[in-house]
Amino acid sequence: MGWARRWRPVADHQVRACTQCGKCCEIYGAGLTATADEVAWWETFRPHIADYVADGVLWVDPVTRQRLTRCPFLCESETMGTFGCSIYPDRPEDCRHYPVTVSEMARDGCEMLEVRDLKDPQKSQQALDVLMSDSRPSLS
Repeated sequence: MGWARRWRPVADHQVRACTQCGKCCEIYGAGLTATADEVAWWETFRPHIADYVADGVLWVDPVTRQRLTRCPFLCESETMGTFGCSIYPDRPEDCRHYPVTVSEMARDGCEMLEVRDLKDPQKSQQALDVLMSDSRPSLS
């Protein structure tokens, strides 16, 4: 699946690697988007993904066109008790960039966060930016 990342230290601080808890995909928030280019690519090359997009809104039921309460591509490992993404290589850019901020992680109940991360959010943000450097630009 490719979700797990190694711990990368920032000075004396580290952000915990992804635990594959799936909360980010269960509670993705109303702001999850895809670019027009992503949708066009899905329509051409991955129609099974495009079926879950309606008027630029992610993720909708292909039959009722009602917005879903969780990502339809979130799948649970039967043996590990963890979650993965069945469209991981083709997921939206918003998903590639998550998590962006420590406050976003706290809002979503992300299991990468530990109590120490909330005590020094600026240092935690720096560590998160290092951890996510292969997926998105730094915020710190």
